[in-house]
Amino acid sequence: MTTDLMMLVWTALLCLSIPMIYVFGEFQTPGGLEWGLGNRAEPLELPEWAARAKRAHGNLVENLAPFAVLVLVAHVTGKANGMTALGAEIFFLARVAHLAVYTAGLVGIRTVVFFVGTAGELLILLQLFR
Repeated sequence: MTTDLMMLVWTALLCLSIPMIYVFGEFQTPGGLEWGLGNRAEPLELPEWAARAKRAHGNLVENLAPFAVLVLVAHVTGKANGMTALGAEIFFLARVAHLAVYTAGLVGIRTVVFFVGTAGELLILLQLFR
């Protein structure tokens, strides 16, 4: 398996694991377990760190599809190379960092880390048009 595809798999696993972080916050909230097992008719007030982790998850969900398209197109067209691998690694590591700084509430750094991940995607995109 290429580095690009491995980073795609690791990113998918990251996306699948993030809910465990904010579900922990839901369970710490009074009534959270009942809410989680119930119909969830009313929103649950999460601790702020858990709400940020939930937003970081939503952001990754939104960005995973374009990343997957870039990696898969590079792979299928035979354009995967060292630069696409580097781009995929940058994207994955930036998404791990994004989760950490977003959950911690580090304003400003979160935006920088997000754009580092976007730069990784752009490295892949540039290889598709070379």
